[in-house]
Amino acid sequence: MALYLKEAKEKPVEDLTAVRETVRSIIDKVRVEGEAGVRYYSEKFDSWAPESFKISQDEIAAAKSKLPASMIEDIEFCQNQIRDFAGEQMKRLVDFEVETIPGVHLGQKIIPVASNGSYVPGGRYPMLASAHMTVITPKVAGVKRVVACSPPVKGEGMYPATLYSMAAGGADEIYCMGGVHALAALVYGMEGLEPVDMIVGAGNKFVAEAKRQLFGDVGIDLLAGPTEILVIADDEADPVVVAADILGQAEHDPNARQSLVALSKGFAEKVMAELDKQLAVLPTKDVAEVAWRDNGEVVVVDSREEAVAYSDKWAPEHLEVQTADWRYYLDNCTNYGSLFCGEETTVAYGDKTIGTNHVLPTMGAARYTGGLSVGKFVKTVTYQYADRAGSHRIAEVCERACNYENMLAHGLSCKVRVNKYA
Repeated sequence: MALYLKEAKEKPVEDLTAVRETVRSIIDKVRVEGEAGVRYYSEKFDSWAPESFKISQDEIAAAKSKLPASMIEDIEFCQNQIRDFAGEQMKRLVDFEVETIPGVHLGQKIIPVASNGSYVPGGRYPMLASAHMTVITPKVAGVKRVVACSPPVKGEGMYPATLYSMAAGGADEIYCMGGVHALAALVYGMEGLEPVDMIVGAGNKFVAEAKRQLFGDVGIDLLAGPTEILVIADDEADPVVVAADILGQAEHDPNARQSLVALSKGFAEKVMAELDKQLAVLPTKDVAEVAWRDNGEVVVVDSREEAVAYSDKWAPEHLEVQTADWRYYLDNCTNYGSLFCGEETTVAYGDKTIGTNHVLPTMGAARYTGGLSVGKFVKTVTYQYADRAGSHRIAEVCERACNYENMLAHGLSCKVRVNKYA
C-alpha cells in the first residue's frame, strides 16, 4: 500500500469562464479584422506595433550576428539530433497495398498536411528548444509551408536566439507576435499571411484555450498544461541526482507538478533532505520552491508492480526511472509522454538536445496520446480498387449488410454491381 511522505496541495477547480470569453473575443476580432485586430492586441498586451509583423531576412541575419559562435554550434547540434530522430520515425511510416481477397486491393498512403503554424512561447525563458521541436519536425514530415511565430519580449522583438533557431530549423515564414491573437492570425489569416492547416506548440492557459476553441477550423497537436515529472527510484539511485532532476522541472512554472515514487522510505527521506539542500542555493528558487511546496509529492511503494500501477494512473508527461532494473519499467509502463531510462538520461536531455520531441501530453492525456512527432503532421489515408470478380463478391455481402440496417439506397448501389458483374 502506498505511503505518502508528502502530498501536493489540493487545487480548487479553476473557473475558466472569463478566460474562455476573453479568448473568444480576441479570436472573433482577429477573424473579422485581420491584421488590424492583431495590431490592436499586440499593442495592448505586448506594447509591440512594428511596421510589419513578418520577420525579414535582414532581421534574421541581425539576430544571428548577436549570437556567439559556440551558441550557433550548439543550436546546430541540437537541431541535427532532432532532425535525425524525426527522420528515423518518418522512415517507419510507410505506404502499402495488399490484396485481401482475389481481385480486391486495399492501400494506405502517408500524406503530409500542406501547412503548419508553429507557436513558440516567450514568457519566463527563451524557448529555443520549442523552436527546434515545432519547426524541424513538420519539415521532416514533408510539410511544405511552416509558419513560425513567437511573442515580442518587453516590446523589443523576440529573443535573437529564438528567431535564429526558427530560421535555422527551416521555417518558411516567421512572425513576431504572440498569444491568442497570433494563433487566430495563423488560423484565419491576415494581410500577407495565408491560413494554415495545423497549429502546434505550448503556451499558457489562454493559448491552451485558444487551441481548444480553434480546433476544428484547424488541427492541433494537443492541449498542454503545466509541465510534469514522475521519478521512480530504488536504493541504487543517487539522491543528489534525483533531487536535481525534480527541481529541473519545478523551475519551469509555479504550477509544475513533481512526484517521487520511491521503493523504500529511507531513500525517499534522503531525496527530500537533498531537495531542501539544493533549493536553498538554487538560482531559480523563487519559482521552483513554490512548485515543490504546492505541487510536489513523495510516495513510498512496496513493489515495482505497485510503482508501475501508480505511474500509469498518474500518466506523467516525463517519466524518469532510476533503478537497477529500469528495463522492467520500459517493458511494463504504458502511460507517459517520454521515458528516461537510468541515471544516464534526464528530462533536460529530452527538452533540449537528445533528439526526442519535448512537446508532450500533460494532465493525464498520456493515457490516450503520445507527444509531438512526424506522425502528427501526416494524414494516413486509405484507398481501394477491385476487378469485376472481386467487386461482385464484395457487393453480394455488402447489399445484405446495407439491408440489415435499412439503408436501402446503399444496398441498391451494391445490387446494380451484382447484376452488372454477374
